Amino acid sequence: MFPIAATAPPPIADLTALASLGTMPALIRQLAGLGGCGRPIRLEGHRTEVHTGTGEILHHLDSTALAAGHLLVRCNNRRTTRCPACAETYRRDTYHLITAGLTGGKGTPATVTAHPRVFATFTAPGFGAVHNRPSAGRCRCGTQHPDGAAELGTPINPDTYDYRSAVLWNAHAGKIWARFSIYLRREVAKRAGLSQREFREHARVSFAKVAEYQKRGAVHFHAVIRLDGPEGGSTPPPAWATAELLADAIRAAAAAAEIPGPVLDGTAHTFAFGKQLDIRTIRTNDFAGGSALTERAVAAYIAKYATKGAESATGTLDRPVKLLAELAGLDISEHARRLIRTCWTLGARPELEDLRLRAWAHMLGFRGHFSTKTRRYSTTLGTLRDARAAWRRAEALGTELPAPTGTAASDDEPTTLVLAAWTFAGVGLAPTERWLVDALTPAPGTEGEPTRG
Repeated sequence: MFPIAATAPPPIADLTALASLGTMPALIRQLAGLGGCGRPIRLEGHRTEVHTGTGEILHHLDSTALAAGHLLVRCNNRRTTRCPACAETYRRDTYHLITAGLTGGKGTPATVTAHPRVFATFTAPGFGAVHNRPSAGRCRCGTQHPDGAAELGTPINPDTYDYRSAVLWNAHAGKIWARFSIYLRREVAKRAGLSQREFREHARVSFAKVAEYQKRGAVHFHAVIRLDGPEGGSTPPPAWATAELLADAIRAAAAAAEIPGPVLDGTAHTFAFGKQLDIRTIRTNDFAGGSALTERAVAAYIAKYATKGAESATGTLDRPVKLLAELAGLDISEHARRLIRTCWTLGARPELEDLRLRAWAHMLGFRGHFSTKTRRYSTTLGTLRDARAAWRRAEALGTELPAPTGTAASDDEPTTLVLAAWTFAGVGLAPTERWLVDALTPAPGTEGEPTRG
């Protein structure tokens, strides 16, 4: 792995050598393809495309012939703290995924704007009093904390704070959501006067959600939830489907979604969402209401949190902890330190082995996916990445974009056999490559609506 200097002077000697060898243009082209990624994966190997009909070699790529000496692949890390460029791409893709499910596009019809849709936030229960900034009055500690104060989200009394339950709740949060999604379909069917079997023939619940950490280190979920016809967004919902019915069903399902946890030292644990549940109807962008929650605002809000982990809110780590002794030399809050230690201690118990708490200690026990969706909500992140890769390949080769996936190929269309062998060679950039990437990367844009996925 190469060290990365955030601000380095131009490596004049190395740049001069590259220019004299004539490899500078090729290296710049290779680095430009990273889109600003500062921690690319370096691969050694080769890739050969062979025409299956004639045996002709159509294209051959060998890593030794590349200007960087390796094939460089974007790291695709979603965390801003690890790779701002790749995180921005992930944020934009999430924005377009959420927007497609609200306004249509990318395979989703525009008629989804007429479907009942709500934006809901599900929180964790309390594990002890923490320093906060209530809308009225002072914190329980008697102090009126300024915005951004370091103590916000930390326990008022750390010795009585239930660190064990806090960690275990994070570890079970994904299961709580799964139970809620089952109950939600039952509650919607009940309000429509339908059985579960009949409900599947009349309507479908679609959603997209993202996980966010509160300052206290507990995960909560933001979700766009939509009522569709039986085939998803492509079919209109039944006449009885309203945003009010959906919101009422969400409240009932959230209150009932409880799962059993482990019994530790004679104490049985159960896990459920907290009492704070916020549900708001999503209006169209042209809705003429003062503080209406619009599609654009929802998509931007969810996309923002898709690139943040526990490190952004709680001041913990953005990478796994290999040894507990590492904590002594890390600049993290005492609250985060105690949460990680609790994960480490509980992770040693055989009855909690399936939770893998030590492996996910840096995430304070949460091991679920940060961004999930139902199959028919809208497009997928994989589809967006494939479309972008195809566009870049076509741009580099100067050809037209390929036909969309699913287009039938003619019987006489030539097929290509791809033979490839790649091995891992490292992560990161050499100092000269780092400087060139910084020089090639445009200034970051605003956090508003992306103009391109």
